Amino acid sequence: MAYSVETDRKWQKRWEDSGLYKFNPDAPGEKLYCLEMFSYPSGANLHLGHWYNYSLTDSWTRMKRMQGFNVFHPMGFDAFGLPAENYAIKTGIHPQDSTLNNIKTMEKQLREMGATYDWDYELATCMPEYYRWNQWIFLRLLEKGLAYRKNAPVNWCPKCSTVLANEQVVDGACERCGTEVIRKNMTQWFFAITKYAQELLDCLPDLDWPEKTKKIQMNWIGRSVGSQVSFLCEKDGEKLLGSDGLPLKLDVFTTRADTLMGVTYVVVAPEAEICDLLTTDACRDTVRAYQDYTKKASEIDRMSTTREKTGVFTGSYAVHPFTGEKVPIWASDYVIAGYGTGIVMAVPAHDERDYEFAHKFGLDIRRVVASASDAEDALPYCDKAGVLVNSGEFNGLSVKDAVTAMIDKLSSVGMGEKKINYRLRDWLISRQRYWGTPIPVIHCPTCGVVPVPEKDLPVLLPYDVEFRPDGESPLAKNAAFMNVTCPHCGGAAKRDADTMDTFVDSSWYELRYPDNRNDKAPFDSAIIDRMCPVDKYVGGPEHAAMHLLYARFICKALRDLGLLDFDEPFRSLVHQGIILGPDGNRMSKSKGNTVAPDQYINKYGSDVFRTYLAFGFAYTEGGPWSDKGLQAIVKFTSRVERLMEEIALIPSSTQSKRTVRTPEDKELLYVLHNTIRSVTADTDRFQFNTAIARMMELLNAINKYQSLADKDDALLREAAETLLVLYSPFAPHFAEEYWEILGNKQSIFLHSWPTVDPSALILDTVEIAVQVNGQIKFRLDIATDLDEKSVESLLHADPRLDEALGGRQIVKFIYVKGRLANIVAK
Repeated sequence: MAYSVETDRKWQKRWEDSGLYKFNPDAPGEKLYCLEMFSYPSGANLHLGHWYNYSLTDSWTRMKRMQGFNVFHPMGFDAFGLPAENYAIKTGIHPQDSTLNNIKTMEKQLREMGATYDWDYELATCMPEYYRWNQWIFLRLLEKGLAYRKNAPVNWCPKCSTVLANEQVVDGACERCGTEVIRKNMTQWFFAITKYAQELLDCLPDLDWPEKTKKIQMNWIGRSVGSQVSFLCEKDGEKLLGSDGLPLKLDVFTTRADTLMGVTYVVVAPEAEICDLLTTDACRDTVRAYQDYTKKASEIDRMSTTREKTGVFTGSYAVHPFTGEKVPIWASDYVIAGYGTGIVMAVPAHDERDYEFAHKFGLDIRRVVASASDAEDALPYCDKAGVLVNSGEFNGLSVKDAVTAMIDKLSSVGMGEKKINYRLRDWLISRQRYWGTPIPVIHCPTCGVVPVPEKDLPVLLPYDVEFRPDGESPLAKNAAFMNVTCPHCGGAAKRDADTMDTFVDSSWYELRYPDNRNDKAPFDSAIIDRMCPVDKYVGGPEHAAMHLLYARFICKALRDLGLLDFDEPFRSLVHQGIILGPDGNRMSKSKGNTVAPDQYINKYGSDVFRTYLAFGFAYTEGGPWSDKGLQAIVKFTSRVERLMEEIALIPSSTQSKRTVRTPEDKELLYVLHNTIRSVTADTDRFQFNTAIARMMELLNAINKYQSLADKDDALLREAAETLLVLYSPFAPHFAEEYWEILGNKQSIFLHSWPTVDPSALILDTVEIAVQVNGQIKFRLDIATDLDEKSVESLLHADPRLDEALGGRQIVKFIYVKGRLANIVAK
């Protein structure tokens, strides 16, 4: 095969020299903004996953360019955060040095992939010209009350010495290093994503996203329609008062207000501040020991229905709002401080979790709902259909009517109301790490929290920092960075020592690409309103509940700040599957099952490797790596190569001499235009494997036609050139090479994408199956315009029919036009 990696380099240079892929926002054609989730430059080389995502999305954009779209296809690097910092810690090289070196290497490899990126629009989130605008956005959110600071329980990784989001805790351990995560309270910065919870739900149905991803976001936001019920409380025999001197109310959220008469205890989250207030001196040591114990479990583990229930008595009691009964208040880790109010009313007869807890600790279990007034249903009875029993004045009411009646009564005395609750928590953005965006805030002993003035942005990340984790924020150890003058009073002050969660970097990066050189604002709103939203976004499904949700929130927040006029950042979303190791497990250096693309690219060229990735896997599913099918692509490419060399001998000026198309001409034209139709539709749907399969079928049809004595050379060349155009998005260097050999002067990517001729898909004859009593006996070529009576007559004249009937008589004849003749015989 003449095609090789040298062919790749030749055409990459030509493309760069000619500026073929330079984006012109004013060029003709409908705007199409295609974006892949940018990569983390924490390793030195592109791996198989990069190739699978980037090369095949590039194939999609190439087809769209040829269809006439004005494609914007940028690339950058998600360069801050734990991956890059951990790599730096491992190698001993400063994060800035290692990250910038890795970016250079990865940029070179992305260029050698032959992708259509316009590198004039490149960005890297670790550069001050980018993270300056992270800080600017933070300050705008702070002004609008969408950024705030509070003391809150967090997931803490002792080894990484940083806070982790709930999604970064896997089976109670840090997803990065595997260390057991603990819970502790810290003063942290938050973005108020919960203010947009309902809108984040409302906009989901209109998005062209995978249904599974939309479902994950719906569940993560977790809308619950219910009620808030208040309990007074007693501690050491006296009513507990709040800081305002009034009786302290314990507010609980419930979706089952109908079960209120069955409350036999109340549970508070052990990490909630109110837990300490509720704990009596007699119970304090026990509660504190339990609090220390629960710090080792992640919120996800604590919410597991299979986790064994644990808890301790606080010593205080809640007062039932209807009966005045005193029920004990327990601390248990199956209640989460950040969800709802951090307090729940326990109804063990009608909730499995409460039932297990009550059963374990010997607490009362009181039935208040039954399937019928005299039913003795097995407990816990959790069905929401039924009537109230043992509930005083509410006996006999249906569940639905009881909810209304109880909330009306509670509301009349200020002890309850209808309420909507969300599982979603505000976004904790503080990180006790070095390699991230400094938080643009100054802490003054006189003025308190003071935003850094906009004229002083960016707050630069200092280079001279001990970034290895030791339990303290690395920036706190740099006096030159920390010690500043308060912009309000002029007194001595300190900077904030934390950096931002790197999901802040990626929450708005799609808005920066089209205007990445702007030094006056994060972007020009007029440019972004024209270029955005992103039309096609491609990346892994693991970001469903973090990056994709955060980006949606930031888009809506910036809209409300008057900076955007659209609601959603990504109009259409595609998730690529995962290429597993040959052993069926996720690739890992420790498992020794990684696959290096370079070995295949150097041997066969990037186009063969790219085409195999397209052909060997269903794009959205992935699967185990095997290079056995690679030879099929090598063979296919070699056959296309031989065909093009032979076609090059047919002058491009050759005209058809046919006045009437032969059946063989029509057959080739049918396959050709059916292939155009299929490849176009399949590529558009990211079903690349079937697109390649259709091209293989077309190649077979061309070779068959090529062997005929009576063939039309003009048609043969047309079919071969069309095959090359269809193949070009997957084999761009190869296609350019043979397009030139065929005598074409311009790049193949300046050629229009083929369109279907509907008339070519109408055949003069069609093959139908002939069935007798449901079994196919033979096939028959017939004219496409025959009616049922004509087909029946034709069958009676066919000598194969007598053999198929075997002496039986025809009882019924059914003809399915163009497909099937079915005979019922007895």
